[in-house]
Amino acid sequence: PDQPQLQNSTFNSALKQSSSIRHDLDTFAEAPAASSPALQGQISATLTSFSRTINDYSELAKQEFNAAKQEKAKERVKTFRAELLDYRQSFERLRKEREESQTSANRTELLGRRPHHTATPENPYADSSLPTHSAFAPPQSATSLSFGATPTQQNVSRESHALREQSFFSSSNTQLDEYLERGRGVLADLGQQREILKGTQRRLYSVANTLGVSGDTIRMVERRAKQDKWVFWGGCVVFFGFCWLVIHYLR
Repeated sequence: PDQPQLQNSTFNSALKQSSSIRHDLDTFAEAPAASSPALQGQISATLTSFSRTINDYSELAKQEFNAAKQEKAKERVKTFRAELLDYRQSFERLRKEREESQTSANRTELLGRRPHHTATPENPYADSSLPTHSAFAPPQSATSLSFGATPTQQNVSRESHALREQSFFSSSNTQLDEYLERGRGVLADLGQQREILKGTQRRLYSVANTLGVSGDTIRMVERRAKQDKWVFWGGCVVFFGFCWLVIHYLR
């Protein structure tokens, strides 16, 4: 009786997980660029749990003795696997769209910070690499020689700093996604182990009840055997006493 109940429970769990993934993917598709990393971690963890539930339901379907029910369960497994494949493809597509959108936004932000000099100087020799100071010009201060920087160098420094910040934020987001995915995977494993322990507890209760009935039966048989032994020995005593009386009075 535990087999159909466990199979129905696994099937209902697969349906709930499929509905949850579909809802999360719809939420992700509404605004891929603005979606949070927590939503992606939740989808990834639910996909992993959904895959494990499908495998469990497939194993239970193989243990079904009724041919019609087994065939129906196999069809359900095929449907679930097709849904899982579609969900994974949609998730990967949305993740790529989000990454492309973020890359485009970062590129636009970096280009917006970079100044553009499009005006042509009136003097074509204004930016010449030749020395611009003469022997009669006043000498430059030590401060300008040591700490002076051209606008181009300042722009390069800003861009490199912005790129370092962006790479740091990207790696942090990736690590947070991995932590969330691991946490949800552990939570799904704990839920699955809880269901397994519940099934084991039910089986132990059933075995205990069976052993209790068997113990009562054994005790009843032992009591009956003890009574039969007393009846046997009492019959022997009566029989031998009767024989002695017959022999004694018939002589």
